[in-house]
Amino acid sequence: MPMQDQFNLQDLQGLDPEMISAIYDRYFPEVYRFVCYRLNNEHAAEDIASDVFIRLIEALHASRGPQSNLRSWLYATASHIVNDHLRKTYRQPQSELQEMIPDKAAALDLDYERQDVENRLKEAMTVLTEDQQYVLTLRFSQGFSLEDTAITMNKNVNAVKQLQFRALSALHRILNDRT
Repeated sequence: MPMQDQFNLQDLQGLDPEMISAIYDRYFPEVYRFVCYRLNNEHAAEDIASDVFIRLIEALHASRGPQSNLRSWLYATASHIVNDHLRKTYRQPQSELQEMIPDKAAALDLDYERQDVENRLKEAMTVLTEDQQYVLTLRFSQGFSLEDTAITMNKNVNAVKQLQFRALSALHRILNDRT
């Protein structure tokens, strides 16, 4: 997925409703997946992804919107909102009721094992630094290339490689310590 935005950022400053709508249609699914992966909560992910676009409109209205790369701006904003949400949730933990209670008799062992591995991985991810979580999410959940990740994180490619290596090493250590 190339990092090139198909939208002219100068035209975006005019707050053209059709352009804002096109940007929302183009980037909402991507931002939503990113947030959902980080939070593992679909409802919070919808709210936060929507909030990213509200902040885009507010930033454009205040003439402080994205200057060079719209996609990077959206991901950086989403990352900041997710981090704020995680800090708030950490301070005031809430338990969520499941909408559907799974039929335990119909559950397959493979599904249980896959879910267990995913849960262990997501739990281990919370121990990593914010930058480590961010790089792994962009690279493996979103499928960003090293170059796209570097641009989005405002780092050089070698720094992203090193951050990714350290994050994977830490994740490996955490998972091995918990088994």
